[in-house]
Amino acid sequence: MIRKILAGYDGSESAKRALEFAIDLAGKYGSQLHVVAVSRPPDFGTEVETEAIVEKSLRHFARILEPVQARLAAGPVSATCEVVVGHPAEQIVRYAEKHGIDHIVVGRRGHTLFERWLIGSVARQVIAYASCAVTVVNR
Repeated sequence: MIRKILAGYDGSESAKRALEFAIDLAGKYGSQLHVVAVSRPPDFGTEVETEAIVEKSLRHFARILEPVQARLAAGPVSATCEVVVGHPAEQIVRYAEKHGIDHIVVGRRGHTLFERWLIGSVARQVIAYASCAVTVVNR
């Protein structure tokens, strides 16, 4: 039984399709939906620079999640949206473990060429380390 579904979301077209799949799945099984966006801190930089970049990224993802929250509030699916900080795959897997997620849904590609590589890498890592079922929505 699928009681809790986690959708990784970054606002890309791939993430939007993954979210639609997750919403449909949650509706079909009467599951609770968790939507998580991950703000990735820079690999290098001073503490002040890192803090400023993370704050800007958190605001960016909060704005991206606003229409998602509005849509989910109007629908029949019980949903939670959250922005977390860290490496995307690691944070998705940790969130899933912490919240007892039964099924993770992620998109295959991101916005830019770098993000496409990164998201593809994230999807592979989530598949490798998640202790629950993972669906990667392709295009």
